[in-house]
Amino acid sequence: MFIKKTLSLCIALSLSNSLFAATAQAQSLSPTEQQIVAAVQARSEAALQLLERSVNINSGTLNHAGVREVGKLFSNELEGLGFKTSWSEMPAAMNRAGHLLAEREGKQGKRVLMIGHLDTVFEKDSPVQLWDRKGNRVRGQGVNDMKGGDVIMIEALRALHAVGALDNTRIQVIFSGDEESAGHPTATSRADLVNAAKRSDVALAFEGTALDSQGNATGTVGRRASGGFVLEVKAKQGHSAAVFGHNGYGAIYETARILNSFREQLIEPDLTFNPGNIIGGTEISYDSQTGKGTAFGKTNVIAPSAEVHGDLRYLSTEQGQRARERMKDIVSKSLPGTSATIRFSENYPPMSPTPGNLALLDVYSKASHDAGLGEIKAFPPGERGAGDIQFVAPYVDSLDGLGATGRGAHSPDEDLDISSIQKATLRTAIYLYRLTR
Repeated sequence: MFIKKTLSLCIALSLSNSLFAATAQAQSLSPTEQQIVAAVQARSEAALQLLERSVNINSGTLNHAGVREVGKLFSNELEGLGFKTSWSEMPAAMNRAGHLLAEREGKQGKRVLMIGHLDTVFEKDSPVQLWDRKGNRVRGQGVNDMKGGDVIMIEALRALHAVGALDNTRIQVIFSGDEESAGHPTATSRADLVNAAKRSDVALAFEGTALDSQGNATGTVGRRASGGFVLEVKAKQGHSAAVFGHNGYGAIYETARILNSFREQLIEPDLTFNPGNIIGGTEISYDSQTGKGTAFGKTNVIAPSAEVHGDLRYLSTEQGQRARERMKDIVSKSLPGTSATIRFSENYPPMSPTPGNLALLDVYSKASHDAGLGEIKAFPPGERGAGDIQFVAPYVDSLDGLGATGRGAHSPDEDLDISSIQKATLRTAIYLYRLTR
């Protein structure tokens, strides 16, 4: 009898605690926000069906027809929510499909830019299965990178529309068609993003939500720039017996000196510089399109030529400039009989973790907490790769990583935690509601 009474008491206490938690959550959400939550929950299965439809369309970056087909699917959804949509074509020489643009005009609250992408890394001939659901996880082409995030964007907007909360808001949506392999020049392929950013107060991107070591969702307030360097070294050719003497050190020793000096003198948090390949010898050639090179040299000849192609990443413009200046200084201190030059490129600018970005994270975290989904902390910026948000970050406060949660992006094992769709949609819908009030 005692055991039964104790068990009954425990159950009663558990129900009481659950009721208290639900009541506390309800009190932290306004009546309209509670209606938004209900609207998201009511669409849980339909949202998954929309995701399945999009994943079942191959949209590798170079499959222009597939990219446009996914764009049409999403444009139909957005038009039903009162957005005006259009397709931005890219020049034919760029070999890219273009971008889906959508906009609602209004005068209320923050001007919000929402960013996703239609393409995946899986081209038309990919053997990776399109949609393969097993329990609460699903594998497929681009299922978390980033069609899951695209669906979260649409479903969050749909929930606001369902309760009349989209009226008079100023929201732009851009789904790029070449995020996985940006068309060049990026000044052209990212012009729509930059122009939209200049007419916005806030930019939100829906790449996958990264989890911390405890499995909690995070937000991305910074991403490192993605660029590179090319080091070219010349030296006096001669007999190897005279190396270190009047014939000098040769191009390969000079290359080794420079790279080792980079390693010894430049390492600091969030800065990386990786030599991806080295070619040295009497005769060398390199094809930048294929990443392949050739070299010829004899062991008894001092190498007159060497070349290095590397990757360079940094978290702020200042850090990037400092690194480039230090690298140029090292390159200039040539060993006898050698000379070297270095040039740099930047494909994606840095998204620095600015106070404005951190403030956006605070509002997002509060929305998540009030929805009963826990607080959101910043993911270490140095651990995320490049993304479209970086082209707009210099112009507007920005936050990324608001999308779905999955594993194995860009691999045959790419998958998605299905429950993350509803969780991220709830956070986003309440967040958008508060930003646009």
